[in-house]
Amino acid sequence: MPFHILITDPLSEEGIQPLRNTENMNIVIDTDLTPEELAVKIADFDALLVRSQTQVTSEIIRKASNLKIIGRAGVGVDNIDLDAATEHGIIVVNAPNGNTNSAAEHTMAMIMSLSRKIPQAYNALKNHQWDRKKYVGVELKDKTLGVVGLGRIGSEVASRAKGQRMNIIAYDPFLTEERADKMGIGYGTIEEVLQAADFITVHTPLLKETKHLLNADAFQTMKKGVQIVNCARGGIIDEEALYEAILSKKVAGAALDVFEEEPFLNNKLLELPEVIATPHLGASTIEAQENVAIDVSHDVVTFLTGGSVKNPVNLPSVPREIMNKIEPYFNLAEKLGSFLIDLTGEVAEEVNIFYSGDLSEVEVAPLTRNTVKGLLKRHLGDHVNDVNALYLAERKGISVNENKTSSTKGFTNLLTVEVRTKSDVRKVSGTLLNGMGPRIVKVDNYSVDVTPVGHIVVIHHQDQPGVIGRMGSLLAQHHINIATMQVDRSDIGGNAIMMLTVDKHIEEKELETLKELEEIYDVTAINL
Repeated sequence: MPFHILITDPLSEEGIQPLRNTENMNIVIDTDLTPEELAVKIADFDALLVRSQTQVTSEIIRKASNLKIIGRAGVGVDNIDLDAATEHGIIVVNAPNGNTNSAAEHTMAMIMSLSRKIPQAYNALKNHQWDRKKYVGVELKDKTLGVVGLGRIGSEVASRAKGQRMNIIAYDPFLTEERADKMGIGYGTIEEVLQAADFITVHTPLLKETKHLLNADAFQTMKKGVQIVNCARGGIIDEEALYEAILSKKVAGAALDVFEEEPFLNNKLLELPEVIATPHLGASTIEAQENVAIDVSHDVVTFLTGGSVKNPVNLPSVPREIMNKIEPYFNLAEKLGSFLIDLTGEVAEEVNIFYSGDLSEVEVAPLTRNTVKGLLKRHLGDHVNDVNALYLAERKGISVNENKTSSTKGFTNLLTVEVRTKSDVRKVSGTLLNGMGPRIVKVDNYSVDVTPVGHIVVIHHQDQPGVIGRMGSLLAQHHINIATMQVDRSDIGGNAIMMLTVDKHIEEKELETLKELEEIYDVTAINL
């Protein structure tokens, strides 16, 4: 069965080769669609690849009945409604590494052009003016560069600036003094960075917390004569406040590649001789254009063919070495969720997941999502997937909690799921047995050994002679064959559990006949 892929923004031919080199990939390139045309066309496609031109709105996503993945050939996803994609179970991937070098080089080019007034001097020459005194610049050596945001690009800029013998001080919410020491740079709060820097370059995403991060108050804390660079995202700098800061001579110059509104043509900042600007060229190199398209094409192919993506945006990213350890448990986690919700027969209000043994030492968020997916599918159907499981649980008011412990109760790894409903608390535990695959090893407080596949009957009964035989006879009357049986009890003559795997689904009327036995407390049919 072929997958249908729509590309609506220009991507290099080399960049989409991973798609062309994979069987069953039907590629359609249409870069001239209006939003209305895209809304009509998108229903037929499994994947959508864009850059920054196409606006993937909630309306587009609602029309995308078959869409499974959106690939953004670039870093930012400002043009994609992530909430709508997540709600509809569509994974969004981007290419955060493909343009790192290009963006870092462009930032350094802007810093150097700003410090030596190269664009202004060039324009003067073009206008037949030779005025060397007017364009005296400053050296970067021994100047302090403040880096706000020390991710991939910010770190690369810091490394290059050190080569220019600049002093670096950086702020990032995830930066520690120890890491800063290892990098050979200074560590400071956002206030300390703004106060100390001769040049300031920003490399944060545009979030609610970072919008207008450099505002009028921030400019007041800076040195007089500071120079500002933004090759990250428009909106991080309050452009009106920057304009006023330049007029007051607080800011000596600004180099801007990104703007609050693009195209950025009729703006008074461009009228200031202290401002140099480029039209969002940070990732505009031949190499970067190819790299981001290649990266996102690989993720689309991997996802559509059943693998795990490297650069998810609306899912936490998990390192490959960790994914290799937890991936074998994906099926078990989902089966335990499905088993438990059938066993309770009620909607969950709280889900507690306990990871024991080796699983307690690794990132388990993907396993949690699979467990919740299994729990919700019984009520919400195939609309639930790895992408939207936790989102839908939260929207339904279901609390999901992860717990880790080194205690394994005799197993190398143990995964236990507990569900609290309005009237009850039930739990099930599972593990992987070497060479034998997934197993349910505990239901509530009863020990069992059941493969979580097919048709399972869970019978709670009194531990009395003859119960098992009479149960087998009743099933035989309905032409239901027992494949395996597991029995455990609390004590002699007390409560007991019988777990049967059978060859076909048991209908409700057949279950009712089993419940007629005096020793039977409850019978539940579970289909995995």
